[in-house]
Amino acid sequence: MPSARHPVTTTACDGNRSCIADVAMVAREIPLFPVDRHCELAPLAAARSACRHRIGWAAIFLKAYATVVRQTPALRSWFLPGLRPRLATTSQNVATLAINRLEEGVERLCWARLDRPEERPLTDIQQFIDDCGRKPLAEMFKRQLELEMLPSWLRRIVLRWNLRSTSAKRAARLGTFSLSTLAGLGAGNRFHPTLCTSSLAYGPVTADGCCLVTLIADHRVVDGALVARSLITLEDVLREDLVRELQELAAPAAGGLPSAAA
Repeated sequence: MPSARHPVTTTACDGNRSCIADVAMVAREIPLFPVDRHCELAPLAAARSACRHRIGWAAIFLKAYATVVRQTPALRSWFLPGLRPRLATTSQNVATLAINRLEEGVERLCWARLDRPEERPLTDIQQFIDDCGRKPLAEMFKRQLELEMLPSWLRRIVLRWNLRSTSAKRAARLGTFSLSTLAGLGAGNRFHPTLCTSSLAYGPVTADGCCLVTLIADHRVVDGALVARSLITLEDVLREDLVRELQELAAPAAGGLPSAAA
């Protein structure tokens, strides 16, 4: 029993903390496994530094992995349990991005959804990420706030229903894939909970351009070899397509001088 000299205090979980707990509990039912790759991204880091727009690594990785998911139907599929298990595949591509916010001195985790990020310019993706970090919660995360208001037992039913749904709205509700990173804090989160078939994480990019990239995947849908090949494709997209786009952004604007990169 706790000592009288060291009393224990308890506080009720708020809606956000309870919602995170329920997502983590439901995610434990998914047989997730991580695959790592050390990516050499020196050309990408140089192109980013030379860019006259402020483009964060999250926007870069989000677009690059969205391109991989678009090219790989298995990564747009999910498992349907039952007497006759099936796989469902969607043509829609929706990214779920984990956003950490500080609201009235309390940290909260939010999940932002972005439709077809592979088709958007990096500047638009970066603007979306910035908006998620500073615009009102009710404007950017209305659906999540509604979910947080539900009792825990009902919230878990909703989450499991969405996981097993064949509705065209499933991608919009859960995302086709997710991205979560702590690289901005100098750390990595190689194995985080996710309700998506795959989720990307990356660590800090070193001075020589090396970065540890991890892809977490649902073993009911994909195997390690496909995940490893997807990481190879991701590195190629980062070193080619994203470098090219950043170089185009680095070019001086017509009729004016280039602005300094933030």
